[in-house]
Amino acid sequence: MFLVGPQISKPKEKRNPEEQWRKENNHLFCSLAGRKLRKPFSLAACDVVGFDLDHTLCRYNLPESARLIYNSFAQFLVKEKGYDKELLTVTPEGWDFCCKGLALDLEDGNFIKLADNEGTVLRATHGTKMLAPEVLAEEYGRKGWKRFMPDSGMACRSGKYYFYDNYFDLPGALLCARVVDSLTKQNNGQKPFDFWKDIVAGIQHNYKMSAFKENCGIYFPEIKRDPGRYLHTCPESVKKWLRQLKNAGKILMLITSSHSDYCRLLCEYILGNDFEYLFDIVITNALKPGFFSHLPSQRPFRTLENDEEQEALPSLDKPGWYSQGNAVHLYELLKKTTGKPEPKVVYFGDSMHSDIFPACHYSNWETVLILEELRVDRDGKPEDSEPLEKKGKYEGPKAKPLNRLSKKWGSFFIDSVSGLENTEDSLVYTWSCKRISAYSAIAIPSIEAIAELPLDYKFTSFSSNNSKTAGYYPNPPLVLSNDGKLTTK
Repeated sequence: MFLVGPQISKPKEKRNPEEQWRKENNHLFCSLAGRKLRKPFSLAACDVVGFDLDHTLCRYNLPESARLIYNSFAQFLVKEKGYDKELLTVTPEGWDFCCKGLALDLEDGNFIKLADNEGTVLRATHGTKMLAPEVLAEEYGRKGWKRFMPDSGMACRSGKYYFYDNYFDLPGALLCARVVDSLTKQNNGQKPFDFWKDIVAGIQHNYKMSAFKENCGIYFPEIKRDPGRYLHTCPESVKKWLRQLKNAGKILMLITSSHSDYCRLLCEYILGNDFEYLFDIVITNALKPGFFSHLPSQRPFRTLENDEEQEALPSLDKPGWYSQGNAVHLYELLKKTTGKPEPKVVYFGDSMHSDIFPACHYSNWETVLILEELRVDRDGKPEDSEPLEKKGKYEGPKAKPLNRLSKKWGSFFIDSVSGLENTEDSLVYTWSCKRISAYSAIAIPSIEAIAELPLDYKFTSFSSNNSKTAGYYPNPPLVLSNDGKLTTK
């Protein structure tokens, strides 16, 4: 639980144990004021290099994986929970709804896009239907979104809202929006909505810890049947780069919320059967962001035997493959392994919620955001990321790649605020864009984009010159090139 506002305590009341622990260990946490003084970023200066797996080291064929994820949930809702069969069919145009950075208000069924200030709503839909400007103004106006909180508060999971910030989540956003459409039609627009429990049940059915071994649901059986349809192998340049890091004396870590059996399938496919040689430490079922934010007593490490979790460990004594755990005990191991009192750690990840924000805010690690939206070139055309041998191999209407610009939601990075009281519209950064520059050292389209650079290459970081665009490598998005014309309200 996070404290999101001042609380009045009786003199003799016991201090919240998490609050007490964080006060005593404040040196572990990130000071944003200090990060403004950040020097250029270089891998050569890092002692430890950590990686998320899904959509970081392992890139997916997004149109195919999006359809699979959507179907895994839609089939469950229709067959097990009695939802409308229309949910099973998605037109190619329907995928345009998907855009990272949206929040779903679970009470009223609205999806919203936020500006970089105190909850200003830039655009909103009810289900898939865009709210007209006058309805948007009436619903949110100057007061903004009622559930908006500072970043540490928004990092909490909540029964009131859900943020969509990665490519595993986005097909679920489209499905939830269509569920809201269906329920609105059935209930004549009555609120609140009560479908989220069924979505959670669908997650449990398809992705529970035993699902891979039991061939449960749709997702894992299909990935096992045809991994080449959904996964991209790592280029040789990335494999060589990982070996180069290891040969340079860096400790390499893999920290993923995927379970050990699925992690092994992915890594063997994208890196080869000897992938374990590349990593000193592998942590699966890490349950991020809790891995970074929870107390050690709340989230101990566990050993694994035949992919089954075993007893809890009071601490980590040596490198190896573990499950669950926490960043504090991991850092103690890194001190011992490197022989340094404060080893410098960098972590690569694709999720602001699960990877970048918590690794920075709670653990004071440097962070590199994998942002596939940058794979769209300066002319707005996507890079050719699908191997030639896969083109035309899979039939069916193509879904819009999830990293492409959404016509419905506009740019992931900027948008306009409708003028009030006859003032002109003005461009502002989105809340998602603001968080990139606040919590990432740099943002890159893929690991492949930096794999052939020397390890001592000095990247300009976001905070090194107070620019919201400096940390994008190799180039900032085209929509941010006219940085001076944007307004921070």
